Amino acid sequence: MILDGVMPGGAAGWLTAVWVLLLGMAATMPLGMVLLGAVLPNVQKLSSWGMLPALLLTAISGIFFPVQALWGWVQAVAQVFPVYWLGLGMRSAFLPEAAAAVELTGSWRTGHVAVVLTAWAVAGLLVTPVVLRRMARRQSGSQVAAARDTAGQWVR
Repeated sequence: MILDGVMPGGAAGWLTAVWVLLLGMAATMPLGMVLLGAVLPNVQKLSSWGMLPALLLTAISGIFFPVQALWGWVQAVAQVFPVYWLGLGMRSAFLPEAAAAVELTGSWRTGHVAVVLTAWAVAGLLVTPVVLRRMARRQSGSQVAAARDTAGQWVR
């Protein structure tokens, strides 16, 4: 089979990958909507300034290189955001149990992954509608229509 050897944990590994992916999306999407929707003035700025926070969080999260190689304060900052926990959960799904020895605490901490990602998802679901509603109140109908037309021209 094509996927033989990809998942050392078998079915439990696949299940872990699915719940971490779904919970990670629920935790990061509201954050992205608030940051990108509230901070960026238009869609054209997304490619230049909108990706900078995402790249910085990914760089310190342990996705590209071990988080242990970073300073202690950077490790603490990385663990505040959901990207670190999403990466940790995916590593727990795709890597063998022995690989947990190189993590910060020497374990996968899947319980912590679930708690932190759930907390970010709940916070995002509570904060995002409020922030986006306040943003929408500040714009008139003509401003919304002009922004929609501008975005439509940019896509074509």
